[in-house]
This record gives sequence, C-alpha cells and structure tokens, in this order.
Amino acid sequence: MFLGTSDHHLDSKGRVILPTDFREQLGESFYITMGFNKCAQVMSVEEFDRLREQIRQLPADKALSLQYLLISPAKLVSPNSQGRIIIPQKLREDAGLSGDVTVVGMDARIEIWDKATFDAFMEQQKQASVKEALELLRL
Repeated sequence: MFLGTSDHHLDSKGRVILPTDFREQLGESFYITMGFNKCAQVMSVEEFDRLREQIRQLPADKALSLQYLLISPAKLVSPNSQGRIIIPQKLREDAGLSGDVTVVGMDARIEIWDKATFDAFMEQQKQASVKEALELLRL
C-alpha cells in the first residue's frame, strides 16, 4: 500500500526520485503510464497486469479507449542507483510535468503531479467532493 505525499524536483533529463519505501514496494522494475487525472501514475508489474486484465474484460469500445489512454503510453522502468526514474518525454508533456512535482501514494498506485496542478486540484477537492464523501462515510 502506497501512502503519503512528498515534493520532489524533475531534473532536466526528466528524472524524479521516488521515496525509498515506494521503491521497496515496487520492486526492481515497474510501470509508469498516464494517470486518471492530469498526472502520471506508477504501478507494480502485478498491479499493471491486473489492470490490463480488467480492461480486457470490458466491452470492446471501452477497452480500446482505455488501452489507448493507459496501456499504449506505458513504459517499464527501473530506478537508477540514486533512486531516480526517467519519465518519458511524451508522458511528461501529456501530464504537464516539469520542475516541481508532487509524488502521491494512492493505495495500489502512485501518482506524479505537477506541484501547482496538484495543489489546485486538492483545493478544489476540499471545497467540492470531500464534504459529500465524508457524509457518505458517516464521519
């Protein structure tokens, strides 16, 4: 399970450090692809395979859309000796990643956001969705 949020910097080569505990859970190699919001997401090989299998079970038109969005941009990556991974250029562009980024643990996956975009998204979530969600949880 991936928990926590940390700020990092994307270097000029498109590399970012993932937190040590995240890397330990991911293993030697893992996948990076587009996220469900304007971000990149990182998944273990097992989680990515589970996602691919779920997509295969969908009706063809829905499966094809998700394959284009999540499977085709995916890349198997491994961290270097400093714990950095390279985010492919196209994925950086599509997710709007440059400079300061926020790495977010999201249970079975990790998201990498542009820091300013993430901060704005979180502010929006606080104002719109959280109250309703908490009511559903009865908290």
